[in-house]
Amino acid sequence: MKNLKNIFIAVIAAIVIYSCSPAEQNFPGSEYMPDMGHSVAQEANVLNYYYYNTWDSASTIRLKDLAYPGLPVEGTVPRGYAGVYFADEKGESKADVVAQLRGAGDINNIAVPINGHVPYYYGDTEEERTRAMAEIIANPFPITEAGLKRGGELYNIFCGICHGAKGDGLGYLVSDENPNVKYPAAPANFLLDDFVNSSNGRYYHGIMYGKNVMGSYKDKLSYEERWQVIHYIRSLQAKDKKLEYSEQANTLNPEFGVPGSQATPLAESISDAETSTEDSPAEMAPAEEGANPEPGHSPQEDTHGTESHGRK
Repeated sequence: MKNLKNIFIAVIAAIVIYSCSPAEQNFPGSEYMPDMGHSVAQEANVLNYYYYNTWDSASTIRLKDLAYPGLPVEGTVPRGYAGVYFADEKGESKADVVAQLRGAGDINNIAVPINGHVPYYYGDTEEERTRAMAEIIANPFPITEAGLKRGGELYNIFCGICHGAKGDGLGYLVSDENPNVKYPAAPANFLLDDFVNSSNGRYYHGIMYGKNVMGSYKDKLSYEERWQVIHYIRSLQAKDKKLEYSEQANTLNPEFGVPGSQATPLAESISDAETSTEDSPAEMAPAEEGANPEPGHSPQEDTHGTESHGRK
């Protein structure tokens, strides 16, 4: 009986010692009821099941779902671009906000990439589409050569295959060049007077939500890219009507965009070669004010930026 008691104690001691065994390489160690202390680790980038990743049968969340990237929390806005457009509401200049986003002002600041996210306050209904067409008129970005080039590249990637390289609605999907053409509806012809005379809101809302058989492209194009594509569409319309829509002039419709040559930049920069120690502080003040502006932004954005994405 005494020997049996000693054996029992030895077995219990062995179990206790083994349960406290340390982790080693891929072995996480042993614990008594580990799930009570913490959850079993999950390999985020592994879809296959392995010894410590076998809870699917007893869980409402599949391993496959856990391994995929999640969506942002509903109603949240990424840090970055949106702050530039709402800076004036907080009494700050846009240049100051951009500088702060880039990590300036404090040694402990973290630079936040400009993410191209701006809220859109119109719903996916015909009534909201009509409201967007009535309220969104001007393009918040000035017409620039670089912007038209970028807009043209994006248009040819995402739009030209349906709407055509000229904007006439005769893209490859519906043209005679395609022997397998079976398109359910004709793409919009942007050269028609109805589209030429439409406000920019018609195009922006269409990019955001799509129209008819066209799907949404808001996840394909960033905020600025959408507006540069619209600039390019306007340039195609102007070309068809023998008018000008460029960095130098806009004879298509002044309401649709301000030529870059007519838009005053946020702040002018002066190089070291253009300055001298003889310049007085008063002469230098205009150049120093609002240094390091956000590239591509102008007072035209200050005037129309809120209107452009429908904030009332």
